[in-house]
Amino acid sequence: MPATQPHDPDTAGRTPPLIPRTVLFGNPKRSNPQLSPDGKVLAYLAPDDRDVLQVWLRTFGEDDDRVLTADRKRGIRMYMWAYDGRQLLYFQDADGDENWHIYAADVAGGAVRDLTPFAGVQAQIVAVDPDWPQEILVSMNLRDRHVHDVFRVNLRNGAVEPDTENPGNVFDWLADAKLQVRAAVAIRPDGGYDLTIRDTPGGPWRRLLEWGPDDSGSLVTFSKDNTTLYVRSSQDANAIRLLAVSPEDGTQTPVAEDPQYDMGGMFIHPLTREIQAVAFYRETLQWQVLDASVAADFEALGKVRRGEFKVTGGDLADRTWIVTYNVDDGPVHYYAYDRASRAATLLFTNQPALEGVPLARMEPVSFPARDGLTLHGYLTRPTHPAGGAAGEKPPAVLLVHGGPWGRDCWGYHPGVQWLANRGYAVLQVNFRGSAGYGRAFLNAGNREWAGKMHDDLIDGVGWLGETGGVDAERIAIMGGSYGGYATLVGLTFTPEAFACGVDVVGPSNLVTLLRNAPPYWAPFMPMMHYRVGHVERDEEFLKSRSPLFRAEQIRRPLLIGQGANDPRVKQAESDQIVAAMRKANLPVEYVVYADEGHGFARPANQLHFHARAEGFLAKHLGGRAEPVGQIEGHSAQDR
Repeated sequence: MPATQPHDPDTAGRTPPLIPRTVLFGNPKRSNPQLSPDGKVLAYLAPDDRDVLQVWLRTFGEDDDRVLTADRKRGIRMYMWAYDGRQLLYFQDADGDENWHIYAADVAGGAVRDLTPFAGVQAQIVAVDPDWPQEILVSMNLRDRHVHDVFRVNLRNGAVEPDTENPGNVFDWLADAKLQVRAAVAIRPDGGYDLTIRDTPGGPWRRLLEWGPDDSGSLVTFSKDNTTLYVRSSQDANAIRLLAVSPEDGTQTPVAEDPQYDMGGMFIHPLTREIQAVAFYRETLQWQVLDASVAADFEALGKVRRGEFKVTGGDLADRTWIVTYNVDDGPVHYYAYDRASRAATLLFTNQPALEGVPLARMEPVSFPARDGLTLHGYLTRPTHPAGGAAGEKPPAVLLVHGGPWGRDCWGYHPGVQWLANRGYAVLQVNFRGSAGYGRAFLNAGNREWAGKMHDDLIDGVGWLGETGGVDAERIAIMGGSYGGYATLVGLTFTPEAFACGVDVVGPSNLVTLLRNAPPYWAPFMPMMHYRVGHVERDEEFLKSRSPLFRAEQIRRPLLIGQGANDPRVKQAESDQIVAAMRKANLPVEYVVYADEGHGFARPANQLHFHARAEGFLAKHLGGRAEPVGQIEGHSAQDR
């Protein structure tokens, strides 16, 4: 198999150096820049002197960087400007419990207030609006842990007032151009959805649209004059498209669509609310410009550098945009784009240490499943010839995405580059049930957990063995969440298919997964029952698709990583399959992180688990491994 050419031609034919795990899985140097509404201050994320991610500020165009926040442990990963320009809003939970609080940090003095100071409650932003800079709408499960009501929060004094009560099945709210909750999406008992609307705040709700359980639909925005409601919908089409809907009678007008691929992101003017461009994710991200006034800008941005770009923010005057460029073999580049001159100025990259490092290129691939369905994915070849000795076929890792109603995308992925640098080919398969490929492809995964969804993965392994030039006896399966479940399925339902497996927060028993779901999943449960199986009516079926009940069939080594505070896949999901394996004397390594939830956020824990996984894969597949070294501050406990 031909090796991917490294960046430096002088390294051709030589094994490239190991990229340190601290570069791949440590904190970014700087990331996620956002411009203040008046365009005068740039905020971004960067670690402090204790290596904890904080929000930093600089005067736009200057070098007067200063830290704003002082999170003590977990680090800040999500934030946004308030439209008053005087405060930044950021989101934080406690050790991965997903009970998000919304905090406001004063830009001038640095004082921080918890705007949602309620224990055991999850808060989410519903709406912010530049015409109402001192208020935000927030949803919280304060009254009833099973559902989120809407509250109005005053950013001046912190007052929290009830706004709209959830009738019990609403999972998505939308405010209009006057910051009034006017639309909602509720799940019906059959797994379908109702889009409801009200004509005035506090008025009666009425059904505007109805989506069946095989349809997908979601809210986007109201027009500035509130006469049009924009929604995503796959109804009467194969793929999700953008529709303009009349709030009066539900009349629908298509705005943007693709026959095969779902519409994805959008670029919306912050003041006029006009949807100016729509993204479709095919093999890579591609934009469809809807507003001629930005066509020249998007054309200019496409020429700045190789890779996918997204406009991720800007000032309210619409003079300056913040643009993110993503490539498959390098760091993320952030630019400030001046619309008047159509010039882009580099702000920084998220990880300068990746510049000049020989990274792998990601190749889009497709192949037929055993029933003829076309599957898409990505193949990344190792960065050194043949994964080891001359003429030797490299080992491989089947890396399975979570969700499962998500998808793998082209671009830089630290886990993929880590595996490729260690000598493994990496295959990512968007199996049936993955999002992005249209209605029929998504619904082909209904009730197919450990069924045809797993067949697709096995077919991918077969295709890789036939065409990818890898050692078919040295293929591992690895993933998190649904990908962790797929790993457990791979080792139990097809025990001879893989040399080993690495599972991160994967459920082992679909019955206990659904019965022990977080209370705020209640509105989603009809959809889960439709797409996965009903926890009461289909108990035996769900057991038949659960790796726990086939644990004795495992023949290959397994490594499991689990967050102790995971609210979605409880620790018991990992505990029970580990107990079953040890009772049967089967090989399993098990590590629990005391201050993590559904995945590992803290860099020390990321570094620790990947060190463990790296040694595990090297032992069972024969790839390279960086010495473990000293990792300070992790919370791992071997169980």
